[in-house]
Amino acid sequence: MRAPTLFLLQFAFPAALAAQGWIIPRPPIGPPVCLDSRCVAPRPVALERTSSNVRATLADHVLRYEVEETFRNNGGTLQEADYMYPLPAGAAFQELQLSINGQLVSGEIMDAGRARSTYEEIVRRQRDPALVEWMGYGLLRARIFPINPGEEKRVLLRFQVIAPREGDAIRVDYQRGSGRTFVATGAHDTRESSFSLRYPRSGRCNAYSPTQELQSRSNGSECTIEVGGEGAAVTILIPTPRNDRAAISMLANAPGSEDGFALITLTPPSGGAATVPRDITFVLDVSGSMSGRKMEQARAAGRQLLGTLTSNDRFRMIDFSSDVRTFRDDFVSATPANLEAARHYLEQLQANGGTNIDGALDRALSQPRYREGDGDEYASGRAHQSEDRLSLVLFVTDGEPTVGERDPGAIAAHAARLRGSQRVFTFGLGADVNAQLIEQLALEGHGTAQFVRPEEDVERAVGLVASRLTSPIASDLRVSVQCRGDGGCVQLAHALPDGPVDLFAGQDLVLLTRYSGSGAARLSFDGRSARGPVHWETNVDFPDHDRDNAFVPRLWATRRIGWLSAARRQNGASPEVDDELRTLGERYGIPTELTSYLVQEPQMAMNTPRRTDSFRLSDNGLARQAPNAPAAKFEAAREATAQRDTKSVGAMDKALSLNEVVVTGEGIASSSEKLGTSGEKDRVDAVKRGGDHLFAHRNDRWTDVGFKEGMSVVKIKAFSPAYFAVLDAIPDLRAAFAVGEKVLVAGKHVAIEVSVAGVDTLDGAELRSLKEQW
Repeated sequence: MRAPTLFLLQFAFPAALAAQGWIIPRPPIGPPVCLDSRCVAPRPVALERTSSNVRATLADHVLRYEVEETFRNNGGTLQEADYMYPLPAGAAFQELQLSINGQLVSGEIMDAGRARSTYEEIVRRQRDPALVEWMGYGLLRARIFPINPGEEKRVLLRFQVIAPREGDAIRVDYQRGSGRTFVATGAHDTRESSFSLRYPRSGRCNAYSPTQELQSRSNGSECTIEVGGEGAAVTILIPTPRNDRAAISMLANAPGSEDGFALITLTPPSGGAATVPRDITFVLDVSGSMSGRKMEQARAAGRQLLGTLTSNDRFRMIDFSSDVRTFRDDFVSATPANLEAARHYLEQLQANGGTNIDGALDRALSQPRYREGDGDEYASGRAHQSEDRLSLVLFVTDGEPTVGERDPGAIAAHAARLRGSQRVFTFGLGADVNAQLIEQLALEGHGTAQFVRPEEDVERAVGLVASRLTSPIASDLRVSVQCRGDGGCVQLAHALPDGPVDLFAGQDLVLLTRYSGSGAARLSFDGRSARGPVHWETNVDFPDHDRDNAFVPRLWATRRIGWLSAARRQNGASPEVDDELRTLGERYGIPTELTSYLVQEPQMAMNTPRRTDSFRLSDNGLARQAPNAPAAKFEAAREATAQRDTKSVGAMDKALSLNEVVVTGEGIASSSEKLGTSGEKDRVDAVKRGGDHLFAHRNDRWTDVGFKEGMSVVKIKAFSPAYFAVLDAIPDLRAAFAVGEKVLVAGKHVAIEVSVAGVDTLDGAELRSLKEQW
């Protein structure tokens, strides 16, 4: 299936700004209050964000964000609210915690429809859940209830994102509150905010910002930046050393029981790239919905684009509403006179009419005649792009097609037939844009899609992309692996991006991939440039078993989910795509179209009615039971879990054979393995996630659902010297051990049980053997 997604394309370009969240009150709860013959509606709720504190850590090209925000209900009525948070493109959601009775409580991924109905049921009982849903491109929504009069709610959000490079610096962007009052919702913006960034020190702590005053301090091998000032946008640039040679690095995570994960980064040489003559087409939506501030921003974006053109470039401008118009008839050279005339043309544009996207794309992608100087024309039959020119289309729109062809699939197919070798970069403005179409045009056009929220600056987005397109380092860049030594060969699979990419000046190429096999290998990148073929290579070692870099699988899963989501939008839902999408969302705790993230009180999780789906455990994690599984078994499980007495879980266990897992309304509820006999004594009474492990609580112990009968078990005493020695040797066990004082965690060849009957110490040989088997 050939359907890459927007997320993978944005590796080569900066992600959208990370931005602090905001809270939207729902309508006041309760009927009007009636006294005598007069009825008074409940007073509107005034919600205030009292603080927003952001802590970011940069390491190995990955930014780890922790966002902590508090909101207070200053009104006089009980209130439900939506907490909205726009994730940056390609961000890997880790968790959201909500303060319940003064403590932060984490949630669990589950089926989206079931999570929503569970939330609404709890709201009716006036309990405290938060539901995080996928609200479209990069936006999370947490529905929070109740917020009592005078009460303060605290939300903690964690996610990771790959940090882009801009020239000789790593760029960090974050959008803070603007200080404005949201009159329509009764919500006031932040009173207190902070932003801090920690990153490895290499020489001086010399980060700088074009937007803020920075306070820097050093702590040995680490630099810490505190951001002051009152501005909303935070931009920090961290200088990176210049290299005369390409640098290729790899971070690997190998669970051992399945294919490994790798994050591969290519930093090209710092030498100046050859400037390639370009043919640039700027296509601008001037329909009625673009009136006002959008139109002013679009004009500014056009001026910014014109400012990036060189004397070797040719350009044309196309504006469209119900009709399609052009500046000049064909391409013109970027002479001072033509540029000045184009700026004047931009200033005269007015927003009105419908949105004829298909007509605009037809004009932009059809082969034009070229116009040189003031009038010398090429023959109309001449090819519209020669081998030594780069043809780029920048397309800006804010809406749905309303004139001409309106079917997004037909529009995309028409554009694909016309595109040829042109690269297409799209910009979607506001909330009403057809995200599917914008993504698909860019995906098939080997470009990027940028989505600009209403409060963002489209001028900046267009200008940034346009300036980066001035100097291509390499085009049609591909990665390959050659085996070395006597070990088995390594093969890459499900790489994102999954095809040839273009790399421009001041950029890194970041690749997320699965791999099979292990051992030493040669990693190569090959492409072409204006100066001829390019080839960069390095020797790397793909580990067979390595628990380090636990964030890499989550980043890969996020990109894979984006790839599957794009395939689903383009080709329609299918059992294969939906199953993988749902499985990845549930396994890695990532909200998708089919899964949501529910936070609720622990006692509520016990009492929530359950819906069961059958899963089997495979080498690749959770996979849905094949459709031809015996129907009676499924019906028995459903019937058993429809009851909430102590016998129901025992009946459920009997209904399900070995190598199956039951996914309920609150997550994995029953292990597939023989963790005990059926009955009240051995029932599963809770579930919990610890890192990448899922645990079922049974017989007073948390047991990893990946534990296999007959596996060797090493028992250690909680909080003993052996306990801490194991954590030092295998750091990713920290999240698993935090599940409880009695926990059984499964590795590849051995399991570790923390219990009161475990050993106090392990000698060096025992510890090394445990780590090797793990």
